[in-house]
This record gives sequence, C-alpha cells and structure tokens, in this order.
Amino acid sequence: MTDFGMIAGKVVVITGGARGIGLASATALQALGAKIAIGDIDEATVKESGAARDFDVYGRLDVTDHQSFESFLDEVERQLGPIDVLINNAGIMPTGRVVDEPDQITRRILDINVYGVILGSKLAIGRMLPRGRGHVINIASLAGETHIPGLATYNASKHAVLGFTDTLREEYRGTGLRFSSVLPTLTKTELGSGVTAPKLMRPAEPEEIADAIAKLIVEPRSKVRVTAVAGIISQVVGLLPQSVGDAIGRALGAQSAFLDDVDSDARKAYENRVRE
Repeated sequence: MTDFGMIAGKVVVITGGARGIGLASATALQALGAKIAIGDIDEATVKESGAARDFDVYGRLDVTDHQSFESFLDEVERQLGPIDVLINNAGIMPTGRVVDEPDQITRRILDINVYGVILGSKLAIGRMLPRGRGHVINIASLAGETHIPGLATYNASKHAVLGFTDTLREEYRGTGLRFSSVLPTLTKTELGSGVTAPKLMRPAEPEEIADAIAKLIVEPRSKVRVTAVAGIISQVVGLLPQSVGDAIGRALGAQSAFLDDVDSDARKAYENRVRE
C-alpha cells in the first residue's frame, strides 16, 4: 500500500498549474501535506486558482523565458525552502492538419511543450544536484508513444519529452535525483474539449493523473501510463507490425478523432486561447 505520508512537507512546483491536470495535481498533493507552488502564463487565472485553494505560492510563469522561470523558482525557494519536486506540466495541444498549421503555432507548441520542459528540468537539476536529492516529473502523453493524425506537432513534442526524460534518468543515475514521465490518455480538461476519445480508450479524469503523480513521488518509476487500459493498448500496438498497428488505430477511430470528428464549437474557446 502506498505511503502517501512521505509527501507531507515536500516542496512541489507545478507549471501550467492554473487549471486542468496541473491544478488537480496541486490540489491532491496539498491535501497530502505538500507545500504547493503553481505557476502559469495566465496570470489572472493562476492567482484566482491559487488564492481559492490557499496554495503557498502562485503567480505568473512563462516556461519559455529563462528569467521568468528562474525568478519563479527563486521565489519559491525563498518562501518555502529547497524544491523537492518539479512537475513540468505546462503544454498546449492545437489540433488540425499540419499543412494548415501556422508557423507561429508550430513554434509555440515546441517552445512550451519541449523547450519549457528542458528549461525547467535544467534549472531544477542545477538546484537539486548539490543537495543530492530531487525529483523532476515531466508530463508527456500517450501521444508520445504513437502517431495521431491531427496532432503531428503535438505528437512530436511529446516524443521529445519522453526521449529527453529517459536520457536524464541515465545521465544522472547515482546522483540521488529522480526523473519520471507521465503519459496520460485524452483527459477531461479544457485541452481535450470537443474531442471524442477513440474506442476502448475512455477519457481520464484529471484526478486520475494527479493520483498517478502522487504515487510517483512516493515510489519513483521511469514512466506511468494513465489509464491502464489505454497504456496497454498503446504499448501493444507499438509492438505490432506497422501496417497492423495503423489498421488497429483506424479501427479505434484515431484517424479522425482529432480531425473530422472534433466539435469545433466546443473546442473554440481553447483553440483561441492557446493560439493567441
């Protein structure tokens, strides 16, 4: 049985913490006794979320800007002490065919989903190495183990997160630092609005991802997939011959889930926000 008591008193920083998986994780870890700091590019919403839940530190954080990230971590450590866990959660998922994707959106996806994770990890490692302890948890996606039409650049970004995190795990083996990836399936957050999950792969609740993160902090592993069923399907399909795996993906509806089957009206608010 998982001993969540180990989380009490830990200083946990979560990027993209104003809503969705980030906010659910912050709420769950706070309930387990962690000291919580959330940062988000959406200053108004992160302050609203942070104040409503009485988090220890909350404020604007641009994960693509070195000074913003470093200043935020400095402030966290000034108020709460050394950072025990950094959860690189900030990410965006615009949908559509890549030929229609404006260059600035391609750049924005890569800046937030890849560079933001790399920058945060570097800054955390620099602080954790001298102490010989610390845990970096990077939120990837099951999209990082497969290929989903309508998410070409997003898929690429999550493949990058997985490769980066696995490399850090080996690069810093024996130092006392831990590195983990979390691979959610489509989750019931604004990021997944207007999208119907492929067959057999029900959408996850953000609280399920939060629970997986809490378990990772207590019992570190290299990867955790949520949901378990979606994770198994992803792994099995990845082992099959390409033509068979692609055929299964089409049969499950992955070919159209993020293209023709998207409810554009339901997704409009999210798409407008992340494309600003």
